Amino acid sequence: MTTPVTIVGAGLGGLTLARVLHVHGIPATVYEAAPSADARTQGGQIDIHPHNGQVALEAAGLTEAFHAIIHAGAEAMSIRDAQGVLLLDLPDDGTSNRPEVLRGDLRRVLLDSLPEGTVRWGRKVAGVRALGDGRHELTFTDGEVVTTGLLVGADGAWSKVRPLVSGARPEYSGYTFVETYLRDVDTRHPRTAEIVGAGAMSALAPGQGIVAHREAGGVLHTYVELARPLAWVDAIDFDDAAAATARVAAEFEGWAPELTALITDGETAPVARRIHGLPGDHRWDHVPGVTLIGDAAHLMPPSGEGANLAMLDAAELAQAVAAHPDDVEAAIAAFEEAMFARSAAEAVDARELLDLCLGDRAPESFVEFFGAAGQGSGRTWSERGRSTARSRSLSGGPGP
Repeated sequence: MTTPVTIVGAGLGGLTLARVLHVHGIPATVYEAAPSADARTQGGQIDIHPHNGQVALEAAGLTEAFHAIIHAGAEAMSIRDAQGVLLLDLPDDGTSNRPEVLRGDLRRVLLDSLPEGTVRWGRKVAGVRALGDGRHELTFTDGEVVTTGLLVGADGAWSKVRPLVSGARPEYSGYTFVETYLRDVDTRHPRTAEIVGAGAMSALAPGQGIVAHREAGGVLHTYVELARPLAWVDAIDFDDAAAATARVAAEFEGWAPELTALITDGETAPVARRIHGLPGDHRWDHVPGVTLIGDAAHLMPPSGEGANLAMLDAAELAQAVAAHPDDVEAAIAAFEEAMFARSAAEAVDARELLDLCLGDRAPESFVEFFGAAGQGSGRTWSERGRSTARSRSLSGGPGP
């Protein structure tokens, strides 16, 4: 296939797709709403897994570049109760194979691997429509119109491409995560830095938790996790940082002060991330000329798998297109079937893990989880739980 592929969305999935296509000599154009690569922060640290994310980076020829950005020593994790009592401590002993990187660093590696001009910044999709014969038209808010023979929606939770194949829309999960940061923590917040430790710390209780992750440069990146109705969240004015901080902190009255400091001492305005999801069994009948990857295809609660799944989707789609230039539509349909099965299984796990972390028996349920026997997809449940505790990187964000 030599016809350029049109990709909407310059996240990790869209960029991995463009890169693997480039490796196979297939041109691609990526349209991204953000005005530049540095227009907004790219989320925190994520762990890249050997069975999906690392497979994708190998297909992209970027394993060496990936190794160069790993944050060594960051795979430690701990679980605590509301009083800060340590319930489980798993140090980074060098035996794990899920190294940590900053999402922004990984995105830069992918961007730097693409031919100049591959990504067209400041192109926000206003609408898409089918033209017939597998061709589609995109209209952008600046008035530009393009047509394409193969369109891939890598545009996240609120995908503008998804309606071409599916009527499904994300629904609120009942959970909201509030994002905060502390900086220069070893000097300015030593007690909190100590309780978080070298990697990730999860302080949990039924319906709420404080999950923090140490990032490079003395940064603690926190998600305050709350099982609350959407009306409760919407009633908080997050444009008033002080009032929003006080309202969220009030939900943690009686918790250890070194934990609540992750809320009250935050050095950036708190940001509410309303957690949405698509049906776990979301699928569609193949539509010629268009498909979806990543959150656009299978948005689910954070489980440590989202970015990894998006990259694997991208690599497998690119390889399918490259391997079957004479029957691209059949190749894409086969790719979709494999993706549907994989994402459905991951969606079940994601919901189960969220309940273990914030359900009625938290934190004991999550501690017990690490002792559970069993093997799945080559990963022990303990490895998966470690990943869940460390990975709270959200690409979906709040509603449109």
